Amino acid sequence: MPRFWEVLKAKYQKERALALQKAADDACDKDLMDMNASSRLWLIAGLGNFGPEYAETRHNCGFRALDRVAELLNDNIGAPRHRFKGVVREAEYDGNKLLLLWPYTYMNSSGESIGEAMRWYGIDESHLIVIYDDSDLAAGMIRIRAKGSAGTHNGMKSVLINTETDVFPRVRIGIGRKPEFYDMIDFVLGKFSPEEKELVSDAEKRAAEAVLSIVSKGCERTMSVFNSARKEKQNREEPEGAGDNTT
Repeated sequence: MPRFWEVLKAKYQKERALALQKAADDACDKDLMDMNASSRLWLIAGLGNFGPEYAETRHNCGFRALDRVAELLNDNIGAPRHRFKGVVREAEYDGNKLLLLWPYTYMNSSGESIGEAMRWYGIDESHLIVIYDDSDLAAGMIRIRAKGSAGTHNGMKSVLINTETDVFPRVRIGIGRKPEFYDMIDFVLGKFSPEEKELVSDAEKRAAEAVLSIVSKGCERTMSVFNSARKEKQNREEPEGAGDNTT
């Protein structure tokens, strides 16, 4: 049985560790808010479902692409922290401060996490970037837009409701069309075939590159480069008027 002073020492060490973590969080928040005052703070969110059972599903393209963004940032990114009903990592890129956010609210409530982070830091809608899957694009395609509706994508519906805007850049990753007579939920929570997985993995990498291009070069210029890369094939795969449509 531990002695009384050992119990007190353990309690003190735990309280001190919590106090140090809070001080570090407060200092980081201040740094981010100071950076935001000069309009250099970006919120980059990937949409998906938390948990190992969802890691390789079609619906988690947004999470995996955001993982790729973190990899590209290399040594310029901080350790994961739990905030805003999600996991956040802070980074610096091309003179900008980035807040990477993986919501753990599950897909259909993603906007709760994103909206909370936007309000906390007062992030302008033009400095929000959302990455997510789209069943109206062929597997392996990406499409960037500066604004738009949520279509039938429930995660994006939640984002639009909680941020009260649809004017922000978004990067869509094609997962292919749902086969006829196939339940949409089963489809998006299913996994890619080996051939599709290779195509989509490449698309997630390009989506990550597009995100950093939006930050450094702007959305219009990024669209002109990344949307035209496979435009001809996209036009054959994507019906007129389609977009932002998945569950």
